[in-house]
Amino acid sequence: MTDTSARLLTLLSLLQTPREWPGGELAERLGVSRRTVRRDIERLRELGYPVQATMGTEGGYRLVAGKAMPPLVLDDEEAVAIAVGLRAGAGHAVEGVEEASVRALAKLEQVLPARLRHRLTALQTATLPLTVGGGDGATVDPHTLTAIAAAVTGHELLRFPYRAGDGTVSRRQVEPYRLVSTGRRWYLVAYDLDREDWRTFRVDRVGEPFPTGARFTPRPLPAEDAAEYLRRSMSRLAPEHHLDVSFAAPALYVAARLPASLGTPEPTGDHSCRLRATPSDSLEWLAVRLALVDCDFQVHGPAALVDHLASLGERLLRASGR
Repeated sequence: MTDTSARLLTLLSLLQTPREWPGGELAERLGVSRRTVRRDIERLRELGYPVQATMGTEGGYRLVAGKAMPPLVLDDEEAVAIAVGLRAGAGHAVEGVEEASVRALAKLEQVLPARLRHRLTALQTATLPLTVGGGDGATVDPHTLTAIAAAVTGHELLRFPYRAGDGTVSRRQVEPYRLVSTGRRWYLVAYDLDREDWRTFRVDRVGEPFPTGARFTPRPLPAEDAAEYLRRSMSRLAPEHHLDVSFAAPALYVAARLPASLGTPEPTGDHSCRLRATPSDSLEWLAVRLALVDCDFQVHGPAALVDHLASLGERLLRASGR
């Protein structure tokens, strides 16, 4: 292999495999002398790759952790595997990593060769996800997420058809500000140019987004951050329930089995606790989440939730044949 750039990329790809490579084996793989391998190792070090050498007759090399994340070299199978994993993380929001998954997926899909994008699309089409949890079962197309994420990052005007809750479809042109995940749904916080005001959009209701290519300067958001703005918007649209529940289990046990959005239960004893919160979630979702805590509990309010639990309990008893 006479081309230096191609040889360095091949060497880097080998070193990113978690093992130690003897100098002789690297020279044989690359078709060069051991002296050339040593020179190439020095070039990689100059580029910021932390390559560690071991002494001895064979003298091995391995890539170790450094102060910064160096660029990765991936083969076709590795690139597709990572993209599939990122799409899964983006489409089924995993708390704490969902936004990073979208950003990484947007970067990866931007540089994927056409042949790999075709393989990835074919695999995605042939795969049916199983959605578990609350909400209405709506799923988000990862292509829609990555297109919006790219527009947010590049400060690029975005056009898309948007379907409202009653089914009405309208055309929107917005300045995308930030994507926000609530754990069950994705939302876009953006400035709507036609309505001359800030809006939030459920991403599962966004049609195919079209980046216009026109750039904009982000205007100040009327909130501390996008998450706070979304919380305010949702609280205006959805009625809050004054939730009051006692659990026959320690507070740490209950807290570990409830979403953080419901708050933290307060201990009332060594084996009991009480949760008071004002969520805007549906009564159906609250009932299911409380049942999933897997301990005895009593709902003191709201009355509508008590009635719903009674009705649900009767249906479950009938379903069990008792």
